[in-house]
Amino acid sequence: MVDFGVQVTPTPDLALHREVVAAAEEGGLTYVGVQDHPYAATQVDAMALIGDLMSRTERLRFFPDVAPLPLRPPATLANLSATLDQLSGGRFELGLGAGGYPRAITGFGGAQRTPGESLEALEEGIGLLRALWTGGADRVVADGKYYSLNTRPGPPPAHDIGIWVGSVGPRSLRLTGRLADGWAAPIPAYLPYQDLAPANAIIDEAAKAAGRDPADVLRIAQIVGTVTDRPGDSDTTHGDAPLRGTPGQWAEFIAKLVTEQPFRAFVFWPESDTLEQTIRFARDVVPEVETRLNRGPTRR
Repeated sequence: MVDFGVQVTPTPDLALHREVVAAAEEGGLTYVGVQDHPYAATQVDAMALIGDLMSRTERLRFFPDVAPLPLRPPATLANLSATLDQLSGGRFELGLGAGGYPRAITGFGGAQRTPGESLEALEEGIGLLRALWTGGADRVVADGKYYSLNTRPGPPPAHDIGIWVGSVGPRSLRLTGRLADGWAAPIPAYLPYQDLAPANAIIDEAAKAAGRDPADVLRIAQIVGTVTDRPGDSDTTHGDAPLRGTPGQWAEFIAKLVTEQPFRAFVFWPESDTLEQTIRFARDVVPEVETRLNRGPTRR
């Protein structure tokens, strides 16, 4: 099964975001990813926006894309995530990152850590999040290198929340394979097209070494671009250029990622005209992908 979604940049234009998610739900998309950059002065809080958008939808699944753990520590993030999941009837997943912008994070009051320390803290945090969500323990007690807890877990989430790590480098990709429920692959500006297959291979190898089935790690490709009327000449084999092309060109690229790599979800990042582009992606691209995968449209 292949699922599709759209990305929302949490600007103060709340009316636009509400229109976009309404179009995404009507168009049969599955996911909405909301960028989470608390330090960005041009953006509203991603989690608050997710709560608002969830209340206006019935089926869409939402995730922060991705939440920086240094600014949303495990106990706070666990309670917030579980609450959103309860309020939405089990429609929240957790995109999670080690913190990709150290200067912005420290400027916003977060801890100053090396890249290696950030990954260690992420691993520690993932364990604590899962412990806090179980609801079975009277208390969660931990005295780790980065996080110390001695607290009672809050109400559990409505479903088993997936932790989807936004990883780039080999070490973080191995962590994803060992521990995560999914990989929220970075946009090509951070991980060029030619690096997708090697990254998936690292995740596969790490999952196998940890005794896991690599298929248990959901692979989510995030594609920046524009759906056009005329054919484009975008190179989706190398580099990081946005994909600008017809629905057929989009469908060819996505179908190739499904058949040649283990991607099973695709989040569209429109370059502009977010509402119109979301409608076009759902209406024109998704059915074409389904046809190419020989299972016919399922959302019309």
